[in-house]
Amino acid sequence: MAIRITSDSTCDLSHLVAERDIGIMSLKVNLDMDEYYDGVNITPEEIFAFVSKTGILPKTSAPSVFDYQEFFEKQLTLADEVLHFNISQKSSVSHNNAVTAAKNFNGKVRVIDSMALSSGQGLLVVKAADMRDEGKSMDEIEETILSLRERVNTSFVPDSLDYLYKGGRVSKMTMYGANLLKIHPEIYMEKGQLLPGKKYRGKMSVCIKQYIEDLHAKYPNYDKTRCFVTHSTADPELVEFAIEKVKELFHFDKIEVTVAGSIVTSHCGRNTLGVLFIYND
Repeated sequence: MAIRITSDSTCDLSHLVAERDIGIMSLKVNLDMDEYYDGVNITPEEIFAFVSKTGILPKTSAPSVFDYQEFFEKQLTLADEVLHFNISQKSSVSHNNAVTAAKNFNGKVRVIDSMALSSGQGLLVVKAADMRDEGKSMDEIEETILSLRERVNTSFVPDSLDYLYKGGRVSKMTMYGANLLKIHPEIYMEKGQLLPGKKYRGKMSVCIKQYIEDLHAKYPNYDKTRCFVTHSTADPELVEFAIEKVKELFHFDKIEVTVAGSIVTSHCGRNTLGVLFIYND
């Protein structure tokens, strides 16, 4: 039976969406009174310009149950079954709405809480696409993904805490202190929840160097198939520096560079960068 792999737009797969034939359900971004769709008619640059002009963080919202019903109906015209991925349910109601909608399709639609976001979620989506292309069954794919989702390193280092402060994720004192002391804390996910990690200090290139070295020390055993270097419109020099550092310390078959979409950008701001991969026990 033909299997369709789909995801909400927080997977940040950029060019891989078309290359791997992945269906995408867009989350919504609201700039004042105007509503946009992530990856469709809004860009990170427009978000940065809006925040710079107004000082207001965009509001983001998940697709409704009805939106998901329409989406799944369309996807089922392309395949017999759909395996859909969502951003961690601890970060959005997108997953719960998708689960509710899937109940209307007699088991033809299965929904997975990635327990991640951005290309941490994307790693699972692409793994499922790998298995689909290998001819694996829906049961085999779902079982494998559920066994992997707690072994995804989803982490990143923001250049500034301004957006996280505006979104209520850090205090004003924390933001001011970080800006004053040039502190760039690692943000990582554990069991689907965003948590603060090690605090790096100095210019971003120094922090990214230490961050990647720490990942290498923390995860000596990892899936070498691929890793993602995902960033929110970061400086090209910083992205290239991160790629070279990953190549120096790790041995991935592929290093995929993707740009964070409007949902992730709305919460982390410009120049945030993460190195994401699946690790082994």
